[in-house]
Formats: sequence, C-alpha cells, structure tokens
Amino acid sequence: MNFNKAEFFTSFGKLSQLPEPDRIEIAFSGRSNVGKSSLINKLLNRKSLARVSSVPGKTATINFYKLEDIYLADLPGYGYAKTAKNLKREWSELIGGYLASPDRYLELVFQLIDMRHSPTSDDLQMIEFLIENEMPFVIVFTKADKLKPNARKQRMARFAQEIPYFEDITSVEFSAVTGEGVETLREIIEEVAGAGIPSDDSEAENGEEEPDNCHELDLASGFLTPRKRRE
Repeated sequence: MNFNKAEFFTSFGKLSQLPEPDRIEIAFSGRSNVGKSSLINKLLNRKSLARVSSVPGKTATINFYKLEDIYLADLPGYGYAKTAKNLKREWSELIGGYLASPDRYLELVFQLIDMRHSPTSDDLQMIEFLIENEMPFVIVFTKADKLKPNARKQRMARFAQEIPYFEDITSVEFSAVTGEGVETLREIIEEVAGAGIPSDDSEAENGEEEPDNCHELDLASGFLTPRKRRE
C-alpha cells in the first residue's frame, strides 16, 4: 500500500451528508489535542494533509481521506471543556451515529489517548462503547516521546489498571516526532485493507446473531444509554 498517495476526499458535518459506503473505512477517534491530525500526517508522509486546528474543540466534521481503495475517517475531537453544550450534542450525534451505523464498512477504530495522562471519562466511555458494540479497535498512545523510559513504563502499568480489559486490547505507543509506532500502524491498516469488504452473509455462515440492543454514544452528557439496533 502506497501511503504517499493518500489524498483528502471530503468533509461532512451531518450524518445525512456522509458518502455512500463502498469501501472499507478505518476511523481515528480521540479527545481534542490528542494528536489525531499529527498522527494521520505522519502515517501518510505529509506535513499538512490533515490540518491541525489552532482552536481546540472547534472541528465538528468527519474528514475522509482516500488511501487506495479504503477511507481513513478523522472523527471530531471530543472533551474540550470550553465547547458549548449544543456543539457537544452535535458531536455526540455525529460520532455515535457514524460508529453505530450498520450500513458502513467500518472495520477498525484507532482510539487515541495521550500517553502522559490517565484516560479521561470520555476516553473510557468511548472504549466502553467500542467494547459493548463489539467493534474492533486499537488503542494508540500518542506523544510517547514526551516521557522518559521509566515514566513510560510506569504510565503503561497504570493504564493496565485504568482501562477495562486492557490485557486483551492491542495497543501501540506512538510519536509523531520520532516516528515510533508508524510502521506498526501501517501494517495494521494494510492487514485490515487486505481482508476486503465482509460479505453480507458472513455472520449467518458463522451462526452469529446480532445482539438485541447495544449502546449509544453520548459524549454531551457523559453517559451511555441503551438503544434499539436498527432492523
């Protein structure tokens, strides 16, 4: 996969505007200022393909980047304290609606967490959402270069206590400055892309049934609420 040939595709602020699902999608999720744009730029060998906002908490769109035959979806950053409640609600509806859509070929979520700090309540809520909805995800610990080796080791030990089911979750330590973790993330993307779009009857062949309900993401209030899965 040629990561140098990625290009910006489109940006939408409403679910109704999202492009028709016709290929595998990989999403990037995380709080404001966690380093999503820097990570995407590093992955794609670009300096400013994904724009780094100078005003945290203002981006309220899902930005799609085309990488060969897949989409990379950059979700709005959440958790900025000064963001207005109505904008938080819009984010919740946009992010939750996108992640929970049964029509898209969303095959993986990269959940970004700042390695220097404990996960926020919104980070934990997002992880719970992904687990409850059985969505494949990888935790990416950003800004790894900001910590010395001993501090990193201690921080990782704390994450094991702070994040539910941590021992069962794939995690990658990443730095946009040194490039640490870039090749690992690229390998994961290539593996997901190589699997292709799942067939509609794959679950039926495996004898698996969808759960009667799952959870809805509500970053505005900080709670998960039950919702009926679409028929």
